[in-house]
Amino acid sequence: MSVHLITGAGSGIGAVLARRLLDRGDQVVVLARDAGRAKEITAALPGSSAIVGDLAQPGRLSWALSKQTALPERIDSLVHAAGVVDLGSVADLPANLWERQLAVNLVGPAELTRLLLPVLRVSRGRVVFVNSGAGLHAHAGWSAYAASKHGLKALADSLRAEEAEHGVRVTSIYPGRTATPMQERVHQQEGREYDAARFISADSVATTILTALDLPDDAALTDLTIRPTG
Repeated sequence: MSVHLITGAGSGIGAVLARRLLDRGDQVVVLARDAGRAKEITAALPGSSAIVGDLAQPGRLSWALSKQTALPERIDSLVHAAGVVDLGSVADLPANLWERQLAVNLVGPAELTRLLLPVLRVSRGRVVFVNSGAGLHAHAGWSAYAASKHGLKALADSLRAEEAEHGVRVTSIYPGRTATPMQERVHQQEGREYDAARFISADSVATTILTALDLPDDAALTDLTIRPTG
């Protein structure tokens, strides 16, 4: 049985991926920002367990993990599916919204990965970063989010080069617009009507992640872009 630690499993891509892994008999551990959220997520994902740590406070993750009793001794994959987005022009976006997006989307994943690397090295595990099309191309109004996702690409590329000698494989997935609650919030920020049928399903993105996780040990998927066909 493989053991997977997933961030962002409370909704969207992370939730779909967690359910599919549980349905096939794998062990899933979710990261939740607080105890209340941990209870909600594990209730929605029967068979999962949770550890508590807030990606919005990267400097406290080490302390938070040290207090956990459910931290697994083996981790076969670490999937970073959590993320936040606040749109706005450079002229208008305040520092606190920059800081929040950089913390949750970049610094938090970097710190969580650092803390779990010793376990990942032992299992020669995989690290998957659910990035975004914004991690490859930045558009007007997306400066802070795109900057965090461009940084996430750099993190993944550096980690891949550094950890190859330890057998840790690193994948970046770049989905286009995906039908998730986050996408609905983006449309609200953009002042546009939301039509989920126009976008990739979260299940389709989860399938690409499973492809990366299930490759034989002699292969690694490094970068994969997925776009809507409509």
